[in-house]
Amino acid sequence: MLFFLPADKIHKVGFTATKKIGNAVKRNRAKRRLRALFLEFSHSLHSGTYIFVAKQSINEATHNKLKSDFEKILKRSNAIMKEVL
Repeated sequence: MLFFLPADKIHKVGFTATKKIGNAVKRNRAKRRLRALFLEFSHSLHSGTYIFVAKQSINEATHNKLKSDFEKILKRSNAIMKEVL
């Protein structure tokens, strides 16, 4: 899940995972995976505030599935620049 608020020349990012995901190890792994994906796409994102919320299925998903879902959610929220793709 993504919450995006456009802003001028500001990149603020937050990652969160609730206890529904599992113990601390699973929550931290989920946030690490989201951070890695954000770094992959950061060059093509609009300026703004991003808050990523991890869901339960994140730890079972493969990297390719997670990457495609991440890209879809960025496109849906109009956070990704179209000319870079």
